[in-house]
Amino acid sequence: MTVAPAAVAANVPQRRRALAHPSLIAGAVVFGAVLLAALLAPLIATHDPAAQNLGAALLPPSGEHLLGTDYLGRDVFSRLVYAARTDLRIGAVTVIVPFVAGTLLGSVAGYAGGRVDRLLGYLVDTVLAFPFYVLILAIVAMVGTGERGIYIAYALVGWVAYARVTRTATAVAVKRPWVHAARESGLSHRRVLLRHVLPNTLPQAVVFLFTDVVFVIAAVVTLSYLGLGIQPPTADWGSMIADGRPFLTTKWWLATAPGLAVVVTGVGLSLLADGLTDLWGER
Repeated sequence: MTVAPAAVAANVPQRRRALAHPSLIAGAVVFGAVLLAALLAPLIATHDPAAQNLGAALLPPSGEHLLGTDYLGRDVFSRLVYAARTDLRIGAVTVIVPFVAGTLLGSVAGYAGGRVDRLLGYLVDTVLAFPFYVLILAIVAMVGTGERGIYIAYALVGWVAYARVTRTATAVAVKRPWVHAARESGLSHRRVLLRHVLPNTLPQAVVFLFTDVVFVIAAVVTLSYLGLGIQPPTADWGSMIADGRPFLTTKWWLATAPGLAVVVTGVGLSLLADGLTDLWGER
């Protein structure tokens, strides 16, 4: 299949603009490294992450155990990379329903205006009246711990942010001349919204998606730290921090390693979001 010269020429400036944004490159490198470690966990893990050996508990970092062992003799490095798989997977899956629902609701409300827009505003204000983490904790406590509880809780709460972002962008877009021209040409409201307005407002929701994954991972880690999130023996950064907390003064690396993993992942995703904002802002 032959690629049209015009298509190749159009892609070249996009690549050059992407390379001109250090935050985008840095975010891709940092988050890419974390993602690669998660994907290759079965290959780079030196031990079974769930295997216990009480005779080798709380060993310091060494050639055999790169980050030592925890109080049950489990290899910390192996659990760290497998925990990356768990938390990144949950973070990615959790945001799907809020992203789709919030984007669609916000687009419809911003495009229709009037009563539909006011109704969405009331729903958003009602959800925002409660502190985010308190609401998540309450829902998880009611529906049950584990992944299922996390998915349900964030689906009920997380759509609000996407609806706000998309509603604002859509309300601005519908005032543009090209939207009025599309309406005057006889196109249906559905076609105008889906084919003309949404493609121009969706990038803002996608940028927020990267930031939202950071919040989800932080929420998952917090829930696991409190015993409401991922349940043993599954490796998770939050439970690893909780397990290492009693040994902070003597075996500080037990809690520091998963804590740094959370920070590095958050920094990588935040840099990606900033870089995409700059890149699409130029466009």
